[in-house]
Amino acid sequence: MSLPALPSAVIFDMDGLMLDTEPLAARAWTAAAQAIGITFDEAIAPHLVGRNFADCRTLIRDHHGELYPTDALMQHWHAAYDDIVAREGIVLKAGLGELLDWLEAHALRKAVATSTRRSRAMAKLVHTGLLDRFAAVVGGDDVERGKPEPDIFLEAAARIRAAPHECVVLEDSLPGVCAALAGGMRTIMVPDLPTPPGAHVPHGVIVMSSLHEVRAHFAALAAGLPRAS
Repeated sequence: MSLPALPSAVIFDMDGLMLDTEPLAARAWTAAAQAIGITFDEAIAPHLVGRNFADCRTLIRDHHGELYPTDALMQHWHAAYDDIVAREGIVLKAGLGELLDWLEAHALRKAVATSTRRSRAMAKLVHTGLLDRFAAVVGGDDVERGKPEPDIFLEAAARIRAAPHECVVLEDSLPGVCAALAGGMRTIMVPDLPTPPGAHVPHGVIVMSSLHEVRAHFAALAAGLPRAS
């Protein structure tokens, strides 16, 4: 499967797609639970990937029950995550730099649409030297509804003055993929963590193994060469 044509704009997810942070986030849930003396069922962690903080809260509460100290866990998660990042740093996903270079050389518009709260997303992008490479950043708290609703991608497209059908969304998570499709955007999935049990990639989504492969696909489209099927 391939794109029919080179897009006018590319909208990037952040965690798991550009930044190798999803394993850190998963570990932070367990660390936060240990800090307040409770248990956390790690089976729920894959379902939290790609979700905004409010939706994570709902999923955790529904999974563990109304009596579970969800709010206390949420309050400690940020500190646990920041501690892990301070010790280990943030690693960029392979191929990101080359992909951004290629898009910039071909004057394609770029935006970030992440479920992470805007202030934290901006801090991550500054820390990794990526902020200046994007024309717009939309955080999870910038829109009313989080992924898998399309609001965040539609807002990102509007901020870079691109129609939805002109955009390609790059995502690693199923909620993000579903959000992009709901917004009428072509979608490439570059999986990071395993999908939750029983979940399936929707029809029409292109799946690629790395951002290197995404760049090669775009380059083939630009050159009019045969694309990967």
